[in-house]
Amino acid sequence: MKLRGSTEAAKYEKASEKLNEVIEETSKVIVGQEEILENILISIISDGNILLESNPGLGKTKMIETLSEVLGLDFSRIQNTPDLMPSDITGTHIINENEDGEKEFVFQEGPIFANMILADEINRATPKTQSALLEAMQEKQVTAGNESYQLESPFFLMATQNPIDNEGTFPIPEAQKDRFMMKLKLDYPDNIDENKIVERFTEELDYSPHLEHVLSQPSVIKLQEFTRQVPIADDIREKAVDIVSKTREHEDLDYGASPRASMNLVMAAKGRALIEERKYVSEKDIKHMAKPVLRHRIGLSFKAEKKGKNPDQVVEDIVESM
Repeated sequence: MKLRGSTEAAKYEKASEKLNEVIEETSKVIVGQEEILENILISIISDGNILLESNPGLGKTKMIETLSEVLGLDFSRIQNTPDLMPSDITGTHIINENEDGEKEFVFQEGPIFANMILADEINRATPKTQSALLEAMQEKQVTAGNESYQLESPFFLMATQNPIDNEGTFPIPEAQKDRFMMKLKLDYPDNIDENKIVERFTEELDYSPHLEHVLSQPSVIKLQEFTRQVPIADDIREKAVDIVSKTREHEDLDYGASPRASMNLVMAAKGRALIEERKYVSEKDIKHMAKPVLRHRIGLSFKAEKKGKNPDQVVEDIVESM
């Protein structure tokens, strides 16, 4: 039994070491934003997607592109605009001439066929185009014509939205928001980090340090499987469910989070425990992940908005009351 325990401990230590190596390697390019990077990585190993609220010019594309290289995954970027069609994302059938000179319809894959997708300004896409992304996020497949095509695993989508400029945007339906495991807020760097960014990217014409491939496609899938195996005590799991349940009866909210939020909260806590090199989920993990998992799944009442409250404050009130 002792040998089995030590072997199990070594697995957790190795997984944590690799995940922290990913963050360290990514930091060769990305300055600061450690918590954002950690939460993105938690979402990836938990097989979840992220909605990122961010102003332009904060390095979202560079962050995901760098992370995909370190993880050994294919990267693709989709710039959402009102005239973007679903087929521009999923792909379409085209006429192709084969070796015998015969013409046939073949499917040409769109940019969604990658492991890591950055869907920039998702709220600028029409509801019809957003629904194509929704199918990819939820079903891990796309439909073109009468055919469905499976997406390669692992599949991770990070959609961004601009919190300032709402002109020409379409609201993201609540059902689609619920498909995002977390909503993260990427803020401006402090002066120290901004000085490092300016120094790093203005001294060379093309700053591109050598990045190690810390993981690979198969090892990311194994990590996703391993994350699910992280033990969680019954009382800690019940605590997560209680936090989500309280959002449905809170006086400051018109509506609360769904059972999917409970599942995502537990999975996010497992991912955090793994990064922190722990063999179990603690209450601290649940409380730490509550805001990113719940902030986009709850609706403030008019009375609460009038008081100047925001979703994070309500989640904090619920967590502190537990």
